[in-house]
Amino acid sequence: MPYRRSMHVARLALTDFRSYADALIESGPGFVILTGENGAGKTNVLEALSLLSPGRGLRGASLAEMARSDGPGGFAVAARLGLSAQGEVDIGTGTTSAAPERRQVRINGAPTAANMLSDWLSILWLTPAMDRLFTESASGRRRFLDRLVLALAPGHAVHAARYEAAMRARNKLLAEERPDRDWLGALEARMAEHGIALAEARVATVAALGGRLAAAPEGPFARAGLALEGWSGDDLVRELASGRSRDAAAGRTLAGPHRSDLAVTHLGKNQPAAFCSTGEQKALLLGLVLAHADLVAERTGRRPILLLDEVTAHLDPSRRAALFGRLAGAGGQVWMTGTERSLFENIPGPATWLDVREGRI
Repeated sequence: MPYRRSMHVARLALTDFRSYADALIESGPGFVILTGENGAGKTNVLEALSLLSPGRGLRGASLAEMARSDGPGGFAVAARLGLSAQGEVDIGTGTTSAAPERRQVRINGAPTAANMLSDWLSILWLTPAMDRLFTESASGRRRFLDRLVLALAPGHAVHAARYEAAMRARNKLLAEERPDRDWLGALEARMAEHGIALAEARVATVAALGGRLAAAPEGPFARAGLALEGWSGDDLVRELASGRSRDAAAGRTLAGPHRSDLAVTHLGKNQPAAFCSTGEQKALLLGLVLAHADLVAERTGRRPILLLDEVTAHLDPSRRAALFGRLAGAGGQVWMTGTERSLFENIPGPATWLDVREGRI
């Protein structure tokens, strides 16, 4: 893709999405601050923005859940992007009442696949639900890692989807009394092709991001050490073929990149993140996301849009000031939510201020 120095969502329109019958937001390239009471609909706006990238958004919800409960059944999210090298680009996604679980995506009016969104936009997010990332199951950390990888390698989403599809088909075939060995071999070859690509992209991202974090100076946000644990084989075809009986008995595939885990350590304390305090875990996660945004900007020539939901809730004034200063210095568009405007009064430079009340902006 052509080099793009900066990008931002200049206009966002929601139709029958979550709590919004309709909403229109016009925003500048810097900070966008949404304030309002809990339940007003602030996070819904961030979720809509997160759908401008491949995947199921920051909540991981089904498409049917995103449609307004008393609406016609479908929803639409449309955005106009300001891109410094191309001018303006229109992108949109949504569903129809006739097909509430079938996602449609358009770029400049032309239908396209969802994975093509990453050619135009990189979006990273941090939500309160992610505070449990270091103590929940490995699957949550893999999803988090894959989101980081996707910002650097847009093809990662395709490899993930094809790997999962082949694995589901293999699991189903293994459940049969006499599975077709040739078909099993073909599925395992496909799993290996896309699984190795998945694993290599994860290793490269962890190495690049981990190196950046390790070399960073001490600051207000804890530095994270990163490593991949769990499965790390290099002959997946052989592992799958030799493990057919075991996998058939288990009812699932027990070897492959879907068995990997992201291990995070507090470098300053040399302690696993899972054993750190809630505040330390929040600082680790925030530092990790900020470092990754810098890495993406350096590697791709475009700074990702950041969605930071209730990010100031557990930060003291000095850390809030440090966060705002770092974000302002890095540039790019940052969307943040909070219950009170006073939490953001020290933001340097211009900002778009939005007051959210009962599904209205």
